[in-house]
Amino acid sequence: MSNPYFQFKQFTVWHDQCAMKVGTDGVLLGAWASVERARRILDIGTGTGLVALMLAQRSLPDAKIVALEIDEAAAGQARENVARSPWQERIEVVQADFKKYRSSDKFDVIVSNPPYFVDSLECPDRQRAAARHNDSLTYEELLEGVNRLLAADGLFTVVIPTDVVDRVKAIASMNKLYAIRQLNVITKPGGIPKRTLIAFSFSNRECVIEELLTELARHQYSEEYIALTREYYLNM
Repeated sequence: MSNPYFQFKQFTVWHDQCAMKVGTDGVLLGAWASVERARRILDIGTGTGLVALMLAQRSLPDAKIVALEIDEAAAGQARENVARSPWQERIEVVQADFKKYRSSDKFDVIVSNPPYFVDSLECPDRQRAAARHNDSLTYEELLEGVNRLLAADGLFTVVIPTDVVDRVKAIASMNKLYAIRQLNVITKPGGIPKRTLIAFSFSNRECVIEELLTELARHQYSEEYIALTREYYLNM
């Protein structure tokens, strides 16, 4: 049986009640997304609360974070993880469907590790299927909502499968959102990117594209990955 929790340097994430466990995608998003000068942050599909907690660790001391989660069990566990953390006063876990979520104030930063495996076979576990598939929240719906909630000078950062990057960029541009930073993630030397992180803004300028190799060999992490995640992982 897998460990019911994951220990980071400044907080612990319990994930035994969540369909999607702590994983590299979430850690990369939490470590890479820019939160400089952000006062209001929205995490769409927070799951365990991992990304919200990571952003709380390195954002401004008075930054407020809304962690949105549609699944009741996951939202409950996220609340427990936040309550055990040093930032319980700054993170609000909201159980709601993003498609129906409204806010009177815009967000400086929005992040999401959204459902994926668009065309793959359905997972038999319904909770896990909802977390892994984008039937309940399409990229179109995600980006339309971001367009509505993001501040004029805000940033939206997302982690997606590399094979849908062009599609997501096209949908984003229809919502006046443009890629300005892109990180293609490679898990082994000589491999091809399977995951990509993209930061979008309403400002249409040249996109800076970089690559990150996570492992040189099994459990032997690259210097770049260690530098990115050192403030979080216990053994980095």
